[in-house]
Amino acid sequence: MNKFIDHTYLSPQASAADIKRLCQEAIDHEFYAVCVPPYFVAKAKQALHDQPVKVATVIGYPYGYSETSIKVAEARRSLEEGADELDIVINISAVKSGDWNYVRTEIEQMATTVRLKGKVCKLILEMGVLTDEELGRLVDLCNKVRPDFVKTSSGTQGGATVDQVRFLRANLDSEIRIKASGGIRTRTSATELLEAGADRIGTSSALSIIQ
Repeated sequence: MNKFIDHTYLSPQASAADIKRLCQEAIDHEFYAVCVPPYFVAKAKQALHDQPVKVATVIGYPYGYSETSIKVAEARRSLEEGADELDIVINISAVKSGDWNYVRTEIEQMATTVRLKGKVCKLILEMGVLTDEELGRLVDLCNKVRPDFVKTSSGTQGGATVDQVRFLRANLDSEIRIKASGGIRTRTSATELLEAGADRIGTSSALSIIQ
């Protein structure tokens, strides 16, 4: 279980001490990665410099409606500071407005920005607020752009469900991995999501899950 977990702390009250503790917990329990606010990427990288634990951060978090150029700049900065993986919130406002050219261009630019550095791109779809048609079109775009991961949600707009993960696994190309995130607080829940097809679990309750 531990190797599937992104040990996450994205509270707006997060402090340097919190991030230091998060990193030490990830080392002690051999979690796959920590997921921290962009402000703390360099600090997390320093704390984990000789460890196999990866550093992930979020871009456009939590609502995704920043202009693409702002997200690209944020991504580049995080990559320069040592981020190994970027969890990028797509522009749900553009999706809801039917601006699919904008959505596709943004997804392509974000994926390219991350790929150029040889790092991991995770696109957050915010599945809980999407219609079936919107979700279908986004999955089609992801199959064309081919991010490393598709992620169910930011955790602010509903949690991950087994049905969501099953849908993604049935409709995404097999090479695209799935990260389930949001409301995952028990080992049973995490296990069900992994069995449904998730490749990674994002949670702020990792210590409870592994007990």
